[in-house]
Amino acid sequence: MTSLFDPIQAGELRLPNRIAMAPLTRNRAPQALPNDIMVTYYAQRASAGLLISEGTAISHQGQGYAHVPGLYGSEQLDGWKRVTDAVHKAGGRIVTQLWHVGRVSHTSLQPEGQAPVGPSPVAAKSKTYVIDEDSGKGQFVPTSAPRALAQHELPAIVHSFAVAARNAVETAGFDGVELHGANGYLLDQFLKTGANQRDDDYGGSIENRARLLLECTRAAADAVGGGRVGIRLSPVTPANDIADADPQPLFEYVVRQLAPLGLAYIHIIEGATGGPRELPDRPFDYAALKSAYREAGGQGAWMVNNGYDRDMALRAVENGHADIVAFGKAFISNPDLVHRLRDDLPLNPWNSSLFYGGGAEGYIDYPFARQA
Repeated sequence: MTSLFDPIQAGELRLPNRIAMAPLTRNRAPQALPNDIMVTYYAQRASAGLLISEGTAISHQGQGYAHVPGLYGSEQLDGWKRVTDAVHKAGGRIVTQLWHVGRVSHTSLQPEGQAPVGPSPVAAKSKTYVIDEDSGKGQFVPTSAPRALAQHELPAIVHSFAVAARNAVETAGFDGVELHGANGYLLDQFLKTGANQRDDDYGGSIENRARLLLECTRAAADAVGGGRVGIRLSPVTPANDIADADPQPLFEYVVRQLAPLGLAYIHIIEGATGGPRELPDRPFDYAALKSAYREAGGQGAWMVNNGYDRDMALRAVENGHADIVAFGKAFISNPDLVHRLRDDLPLNPWNSSLFYGGGAEGYIDYPFARQA
């Protein structure tokens, strides 16, 4: 019987166990530059089968929160190389999450104070994190109204994903990349009817709404090889004011189209991100989604996320529901989470007031079990 602690081959990624650290925005990279405490943070967690970095902006336009790292400047790449070197020295594997937030941004974070961009000029009833100029402290504020991307601008978005993927692997030393196609950010905005009101080749039908996500994924796979690419999807999460009128056929179409690309993995958020695993008003059949991918020839590892504890994760891998289970908050407060799960040890509680922004406290000071 397959165990959560068994190794797995995910595309080109040979993982020593089936426990992944989910991408976690922490807002500790002033000027969008990876820094010393980030080197420590990721190296501390290198026992994970796979580390997925926090969402990392592929361009200045793609940034939606203050103090999140980027992947589009030489200093950023140099900073990430120090992170990946430390993770590899500690025996770990790490991919970076390629992020374009689309409409979930604020004019103060955009180039020259411009409006954020999205598929349509529909504002997200959501908030983003900015730094108050007077106090210098972080605060959450409503997102700014977006403008619609013109169709002629979309090839540049696709190109940005490809360049970011290549730079991540060839320059910054990542083992691969994960496209952020979830949680109401740009690729998810194009997918879903609640944000996409276009009437061109990127709106209307399922095939049209899925076009940008598929083009970006193919471009990343062409840049670094499909076996080094994953993608994160969230069929029914309401995060960042996103919704689709009929998500089951939409996402089954998406995974069938992804199947031939030879991806390392598909990363599925089950239910509401960081919330309920089942939404009565948004039913979804995840087993059918996985079957659609496998029946279309998809061989990549099937990764699941959202609210998994030890017992749930063990069962999910043993019964074939998942190949890999990603943990989020538990990795924040337990850098040695793999050890704690394997030996069924108590977990450190997390301090949610220190999730976003700040320094070492609540970031690199959580104790290892052997220290406790």
